[in-house]
Amino acid sequence: MNVLKYGKDAGFKVKTGIMLGLGETEEQVFETIKNIKEINIDILTIGQYLAPTKRHYPVVKEYNDEEFQKIRDFAFSVGIKQVVSGRYVRSSYLAQEYF
Repeated sequence: MNVLKYGKDAGFKVKTGIMLGLGETEEQVFETIKNIKEINIDILTIGQYLAPTKRHYPVVKEYNDEEFQKIRDFAFSVGIKQVVSGRYVRSSYLAQEYF
């Protein structure tokens, strides 16, 4: 998170993303979002980890639309201004629209 803070402190718009489905708990997700907010990140993307092949780390949990919405709502509630959350969201998702 130090790199993100450095960029924000230098006056840049800062965007970061997290991938879900690797065995994290809801509490860990919410704590991570709080930590991201402390840096005052401008844009947060939240997506589903999808194993590219069977040899890669397996998906532990597949999140549904309601769960992505709940996490998105939480991120907004702590003050993150732009949040994109969903199964196929990636870190570059709609970047041109937010910048």
